[in-house]
Amino acid sequence: MRSYMMLPIALPLTLAGCAAGSASTPPRVENGPVALGQTAYVDGPQVTPLEVLEDSRCPKEVRCVWAGQVKLRVRVTGGAWSREIELVSNKPVQVADGALRLVAVTPERSQAAIRPQDYRFTFRFDGGY
Repeated sequence: MRSYMMLPIALPLTLAGCAAGSASTPPRVENGPVALGQTAYVDGPQVTPLEVLEDSRCPKEVRCVWAGQVKLRVRVTGGAWSREIELVSNKPVQVADGALRLVAVTPERSQAAIRPQDYRFTFRFDGGY
């Protein structure tokens, strides 16, 4: 008889736990790495990579004279403003009160094409002091 008395209380509590767990919030990513469409929180601004415009990095199996670069279109948001800019690997771009950099891109380039969904990007923001 006791098990029947507990059922009306236990069932709503169990279902409430399921409902709360079903609405998942994406994790907050500091600096990166993030994929295209994901947002990195970079010591102030938020950076969302939108499109790889160029990937001229030297493939890892090849010996190159020039290391190459990645050019990326991103959306940068801070407070009430938002704008799209182009970032080139390791070249600072003035954003608000500091400089934003694309500091790492994975995977390493190989002779095979990299699918856009496989890219991951890491950013750094210097400033805001």
